[in-house]
Amino acid sequence: MSTFDHPGLVQAINESLGPFRKAQPDAMKGFAQLAQASMAEGAISAKHKELIALAIGISQRCSGCIGFHVKALKKLGATREELEEMLTVCVYMGGGPSLMYAAEALKAWDSF
Repeated sequence: MSTFDHPGLVQAINESLGPFRKAQPDAMKGFAQLAQASMAEGAISAKHKELIALAIGISQRCSGCIGFHVKALKKLGATREELEEMLTVCVYMGGGPSLMYAAEALKAWDSF
């Protein structure tokens, strides 16, 4: 299981990307617009979209994604029970590797 400090990881990623955002403002604005439009309330709620995003982050084994999307889920009022149910689907679809990252997501949940 990862020993990441997810709040610290999210902060470090944001700090590391600062110079990249300045060097590539158009591309980064485009990415931000895509993220905002994709995660907006619609036929699927923002919370459910974040659960989907976290599931993809787990399946792709992305610790940064886990940190960002767990933080967003807590902000949106998701419950640990919702998180845990989504994690069972990740484990069902992804087996042992997804189980390891599910454990990381639970640790991130407790960290935020």
